[in-house]
Amino acid sequence: MARHLLDHASTSPLRPEAAETLDLWNDLAARGELGDPSRIHAEGMQARVALETARDQVAGLVGARSREIVFTSGSTESIATATWGAVRRSVEQGHQPQIVLSAVEHSAVRRSSEQFAGALGGRVTTIGVDRTGRVDVDALLAAIEPTTSLVHLQWGNHEVGTLQPVAEVIARCNELGVLVHIDASHAVGQVAIDFGRLGADLLSFSGHRFGGPSGTGVLAIRRGLRLEPLLHGSDQERGRRAGLEPLIAILGLGAVAGALDPLRLDRESQQSRKLISAIADLAATIDDMELLGDPDPDHRLPHIACFTVGGVEPQAVLLGLDQRGIAAHSGSACASEEIEPSPVLEAMGADAHRSLRFSVGWSSSRSDVEALGQELGPIIEALRQLAR
Repeated sequence: MARHLLDHASTSPLRPEAAETLDLWNDLAARGELGDPSRIHAEGMQARVALETARDQVAGLVGARSREIVFTSGSTESIATATWGAVRRSVEQGHQPQIVLSAVEHSAVRRSSEQFAGALGGRVTTIGVDRTGRVDVDALLAAIEPTTSLVHLQWGNHEVGTLQPVAEVIARCNELGVLVHIDASHAVGQVAIDFGRLGADLLSFSGHRFGGPSGTGVLAIRRGLRLEPLLHGSDQERGRRAGLEPLIAILGLGAVAGALDPLRLDRESQQSRKLISAIADLAATIDDMELLGDPDPDHRLPHIACFTVGGVEPQAVLLGLDQRGIAAHSGSACASEEIEPSPVLEAMGADAHRSLRFSVGWSSSRSDVEALGQELGPIIEALRQLAR
């Protein structure tokens, strides 16, 4: 049975460019021809050149300077590093930490903020959103104080795809001299990003969400900004992240970043938008199934669509789809033996227990949507019949 992945927002298949790079460099490593990039012997210098080439490639993808790129294990570590560094900076300046964030930020943002600010006697100010999941800009800007440690804002929402007013928030933070971090985990590799023009202090993302290797992440740090590292030890990543870099995985990420030139990125984005539009059209034919987030495609990420679905439990729908070869996701998540409602949908005032998220990516095709079209309606109707 053919499989159809409609869950790229969780993780996307490894791109051929990454797979080929991993094979090449794993072979070199197996032959003992690849060393520690911090060493000055031939094997180490070869590794250093490769590492810095990958850094250049990743910097090019997001419009950053190479020296602004810090490699991490993923966006979760990148977010934690940004948060810890900003909180420690506030303390060193003699201020009580305060972090401002929207109610629809990823759990990695919310939890690291609560933990680090709380541990140092600070607080987190959470700003509400409208029914599309867009933050109340006026309330967010009003919550910023001259001594605010950090403002977190996602580029686009990971569940409903709504774009946030990042340019407006960044401009105001720049005026106040307040650090701002953009979580671009679901935007990089999907839309064009220019870190230099953006004006943000910090930007984080993972490689696996757009076809890079898992275990790769990036934190872009504005030139001239020095923050205390989260991980201490040796001086890798110019003293900003201790520990031997996962070199081969990073080279795979670099290969993907290098292959995503502006034309290809735009082509993939347009393809994703068409597929998501087709999924939205399909959902519109099913009773009591409603699109969440901003309905305007220009105000949402191109590859994500989330829907409420009445009269059924989403987990049952997902299991039915999986049995028919289709992988999708729900906003509510399994934690131990309980089903946790989606904090994002709760903040939006939507049904936080009954949602389905479909997301596409570089390897998606019309056949994936056609398979969904054949199966989704009958599965939902059968489940509703059982519930009657």
